Amino acid sequence: MYILSIEEDALVASITLIDPKCDPSFWRFDHALPMFHKRATMPSAALPLVAALTPPEHQITLLDENVEPIDFERLAKSDIVCLTGMSVQRYRMVEILKEFKRRGCFTAVGGAWVTVKEDHFGELADVIFVGEAEESWPRFLKDWAQGRHQKRYEQAEKTDMRQVPMPRYDLLKMDRYLFGGIQLTRGCPYQCEFCDIIVTFGRRMRIKTVEQILAELELLYAHKIRLGMVVDDNLIGNRKLIKAVLPEIAAWQRRRGFPLLFATQVSLDLAEDEEMMRLMLDANISIVFIGIESPNEEALRETKKFQNVSKKRSILERIHHVQNAGFEVTCGMILGFDHDDASIFEWHRQFIQASHITEALVGMLFAIPKTPLYSRLAADGRLDTADRSEFGTNVIPLRMSREALRNNYVKLMKQVYHPEAYFERLENFIARGGIQFTPNHAQYLREHSLAYLLTQSKYLVSSLFLFYELMRRVADPALRAEYRRRLLHALRAWRRPFAFFFYAFKCAMHYHYYSLIREMPEHVSPVYSSYQ
Repeated sequence: MYILSIEEDALVASITLIDPKCDPSFWRFDHALPMFHKRATMPSAALPLVAALTPPEHQITLLDENVEPIDFERLAKSDIVCLTGMSVQRYRMVEILKEFKRRGCFTAVGGAWVTVKEDHFGELADVIFVGEAEESWPRFLKDWAQGRHQKRYEQAEKTDMRQVPMPRYDLLKMDRYLFGGIQLTRGCPYQCEFCDIIVTFGRRMRIKTVEQILAELELLYAHKIRLGMVVDDNLIGNRKLIKAVLPEIAAWQRRRGFPLLFATQVSLDLAEDEEMMRLMLDANISIVFIGIESPNEEALRETKKFQNVSKKRSILERIHHVQNAGFEVTCGMILGFDHDDASIFEWHRQFIQASHITEALVGMLFAIPKTPLYSRLAADGRLDTADRSEFGTNVIPLRMSREALRNNYVKLMKQVYHPEAYFERLENFIARGGIQFTPNHAQYLREHSLAYLLTQSKYLVSSLFLFYELMRRVADPALRAEYRRRLLHALRAWRRPFAFFFYAFKCAMHYHYYSLIREMPEHVSPVYSSYQ
């Protein structure tokens, strides 16, 4: 195990771990969360994991600023104040660090952003952690206790996932989150030019044991989590590994009555693996996020997204095949590749409509330090070095002006999330059979009449509650009337509580995206890129 003991006469630390508040984004569902009486989408994986890696001699406090404010006066009494964060959190991280340094605190920073931009926080951070921390965090605590800590910690080898401890969810306010998270694997075998995943986790896939995975499922269940996210960056990156554990997850789901509905991230080549799709659905994984990036195959080749290019079927055909198998597909799209010109915006709009994907998270290309894209553009003199660019991205596009990229991006988002366009995609997805339980779950309910009645009753109550919240919280009378009209039509058309809840959930998601985009004026930097 990685957790190290400390000498009896060594110092015991009072430690605070903080996940800073995020700016509004597509991912965070800021405008929809109040309808579910939640404060954040999902807890950062870093907080409960680092807490679990901390030897029990130390006192540890977890604080997610997305669900509760920071009490600087109280937390400044900690011996060590640690922050984690992604690039979209870097501005808030600086503000927090400045406040704690003003109070004389010892500070440490880890996470995705400092891993790729090690000098970003300068002297605000007494210690930084680069990459994974299962070995480096306990080593730092031992060094600190002995008064000989280093400035920078980085593991020599990638973490053996079989040694990762159970996350300390008991230290978080789990009832304030919409989703719970679980990580099965790390790493991705692909080489997309813009992606920092292989920088942090490498290209060799590593997986937890079945015993670890089932124990974490029980932990989520014990915390009353019913919507889950398998946070792996590409669940199917090593199909042999994941196919071995999916049947065990499916068996656990059946024993527990299918309590957890999961979403995850996969690559588009899922469409070529019928067995993988069946195993995922058996495990109640029915929502997949796919990085489609672009309908422009030249752009995909440019960025080395070769897994999205197929000689046999188009991207649209592969998406529809995954949908027909029983999945809801959400996706990421990127604008600003070197092969993108002024025609790309309409191309994206038409593609998104034809895909029947309701949640298309579109962002402008952003060059993350340490990635091949960053190195290439830096060599070409095509990087904006300003920390806050007025154009919303540090990439200087090749075939259009920066103003054209920014302004047409905002225009596209308004088009994609106009109510008519959004609900057209939703209706077309439903027409493909897109509102149903996964096959294993449906079979279980057929075999257990009481479970069927309880499940339908739960969805009926949840649907009515969500309908009430939509009517109460949506201030725009025209938009409120649009939701009411469509929800009443859905209720008459399907007469199934699960279907009505699904539609109401989609209305809440639309309200989030629609509201976010209305806050996105064309003359300022849109900070909502889905890939930062």
